[in-house]
Amino acid sequence: MCYNTFRYSDGRQTAFDGGMRMIRLDGVSKRYGTHRALQDVSFTVPKGQILGLLGQNGAGKTTAMNIMTGCLAPSQGTAVIGGYDVMRSPREAKRLIGYLPETAPLYDEMTVRAYLRFACELKEVRKQAIAGHVEAVGEKTGLTDVLDRKIGNLSRGYRQRVGFAQALCGSPEVIILDEPTTGLDPRQSAEMRALVKSLAGQHTVLFSSHILSEVQALCDRVIILHHSRVICDSAMQALRCGERRLRAVIACGEGSLLPRLRQLPSVSRVEVERGGREGITQVVMTVEEGQNAERELFTLLSGLQTPLLRLAPVEDSLEDVFLRATMDENEE
Repeated sequence: MCYNTFRYSDGRQTAFDGGMRMIRLDGVSKRYGTHRALQDVSFTVPKGQILGLLGQNGAGKTTAMNIMTGCLAPSQGTAVIGGYDVMRSPREAKRLIGYLPETAPLYDEMTVRAYLRFACELKEVRKQAIAGHVEAVGEKTGLTDVLDRKIGNLSRGYRQRVGFAQALCGSPEVIILDEPTTGLDPRQSAEMRALVKSLAGQHTVLFSSHILSEVQALCDRVIILHHSRVICDSAMQALRCGERRLRAVIACGEGSLLPRLRQLPSVSRVEVERGGREGITQVVMTVEEGQNAERELFTLLSGLQTPLLRLAPVEDSLEDVFLRATMDENEE
């Protein structure tokens, strides 16, 4: 059978308008006594997008995912999946969700096949379709050869695959993954990333990970939570947020040079990179978008009769963006 073509036990099919917003959080807050785990979080995720949810430990990522999946009730605001309020219409909303928490919910005494059949029953897949659906999900997640083995006898990598497979049972429109590669070796992590990537377009994926290079490789867009709030929501290609950075290597000591560089009209910040040769200064300059910082630099160095050895743009990694975004004022 084709992986995405089946009906639920009540005859409902999984068909949605291509432009639909599959996940929507409106003003969501969560309090535990006086502690705010989330504060006024709002965002939407369209059908087919892979979204990376980032934040330091305690920023509220897992709380947000638990609210989206109906495991927690928000103290304020609403979470909507595929047009269904998770609290008001939990059955309809949860039918659309596949969830892999950081610790996969496995039963060691069951075989993989029996466990996936159980997951299909919980998600109300038609009884006649379950056997074929388990085979299709097993093939997609690389579990075909271990379907009849007990989960307790599987390696960490295979156990994580089983957790992923249960999230896919029922062909949910929305897949929510909390640290899916935690504890995996490099090869297993690469296989898991390929599996996540294969879901693009067919499913809406919300993906949380502390491995920022992984998020950068997989996601179309990232949201960063800090101190329980959204502080950045950006397409992956627009992460520089209007800033441009240049790395310059200049044949001059930094003592007399740095004050001059910081006085250039188009330069907002100058960072010195240590470890270079004596008499050579290497800096990264943050410059205003739309300004001709290169011309200003050439004019300055020409007047000082100082050679410019190298000048190149600096491409921000997701790690650079994340560290700058989550830097508190007292750390600057």
